[in-house]
Amino acid sequence: MLDNVRVVMVGTTHPGNIGAAARAMKTMGLSDLRLVTPKIYPSAEATSRASGAGDILAAARVCDSLDEALEGATLVVGTSARHRRIPWPCLTPRELGQQLEQEPADARIAVLFGREDRGLTNEELHRCNLHVSVPTNPEYGVLNVASAVQLIAYELRLVLADDDTVPKAARANRATMTPPRMYWDEPVASNDAVQHFLDHLERIMVRSEFLDPEKPAQVMTRMRRLFLRARPDRMEINILRGTLVAIDKALDDRS
Repeated sequence: MLDNVRVVMVGTTHPGNIGAAARAMKTMGLSDLRLVTPKIYPSAEATSRASGAGDILAAARVCDSLDEALEGATLVVGTSARHRRIPWPCLTPRELGQQLEQEPADARIAVLFGREDRGLTNEELHRCNLHVSVPTNPEYGVLNVASAVQLIAYELRLVLADDDTVPKAARANRATMTPPRMYWDEPVASNDAVQHFLDHLERIMVRSEFLDPEKPAQVMTRMRRLFLRARPDRMEINILRGTLVAIDKALDDRS
């Protein structure tokens, strides 16, 4: 299942961090690296820091947008060190591993890592089903992005690796801590399908005058949190989109 995990680095400034992240990924058996608008890439420094993980860099996808990097993902996890005005489901790396044990075997998981100086923006974090935060020293909570990749990749390996390198005791401890993995009668909707629904919902809310675009408050933030937390399946999203189409048509008929 590690093959279904992609590491997405957004707006990376220092190419050495890309190379170090590639090395961390290969050490833990991850191979899908996606880079969203890196400042410098390709780079000899990235290749040097990869130290034997050049194949990860060679296969890395450079994306022009976060939408491109997340295409097809069914679970998006954003790393964050900041407390948000609107709370979001937030896990430690260990808790994230436990959560992923409940995912369907064909889940396509994206883990987002932000810029070295400011992390992910609020808008980017609003694309995520879950947030993960490393419990660091409160007096010095600075964590290098490649180190964060290493730490989280380790936790993912403990639960998702299909080989025998993970000690049996670790697997046994995990098994007693979490419920069995969920299976769906329909596949979980992809992140981009949920985003299209949320964009459609916002247009209808504005058109019906429920939402004032000049004073939106935190309405759409809360709606995003609701539907990303709910993890609707593909059929449920189709029903919701159909409902919005019907509302749109009814508004046309009344105008």
